[in-house]
Amino acid sequence: VESQLKILIRPMYSNPPIYGARLVATIFEDEKLRANWAEEVKVMADRIIGMRKALTDELKALGSTKDWSHIEKQIGMFCFTGLTKEQVERVKSEFHIYL
Repeated sequence: VESQLKILIRPMYSNPPIYGARLVATIFEDEKLRANWAEEVKVMADRIIGMRKALTDELKALGSTKDWSHIEKQIGMFCFTGLTKEQVERVKSEFHIYL
């Protein structure tokens, strides 16, 4: 029975572009929804900027002498950390921080 259920539900979850496109169309066709979406995107972007600033401030407060400005200057959800491969492996293995 379980295998049959998996066969039935797989197409529902394996085709997210259709669902996503419908969702985007619904939001962008309605002015209130679009305005709400834009506001939420701005809140998220501002939070990322704030978190990057807080991180660089804390690194400086802890005595780091490295130039971390590249973290604050970047845009988007991802950023270049400036860490070496060995440093990334260390924070992963010792502190369970996955980059």
